[in-house]
Amino acid sequence: MRSFTQSLLGLLALGFATRFRVNGAYWSWRKETAFGADESKWPNAAARRHAMLDYARWAWRMRKHL
Repeated sequence: MRSFTQSLLGLLALGFATRFRVNGAYWSWRKETAFGADESKWPNAAARRHAMLDYARWAWRMRKHL
């Protein structure tokens, strides 16, 4: 439960930092960096959600250490 909470807090913090522009420059770059430019080679939706939550959890933990 703790890791899920950290993931949600991380997503919220990243959302505020990017003004919730999920199709903006940062999120477009992030998706391309994480999964590549060719969408046909991306993992399935469940794996992408899992990766997104892992990244948000990592971002939250790094923010706490700064």
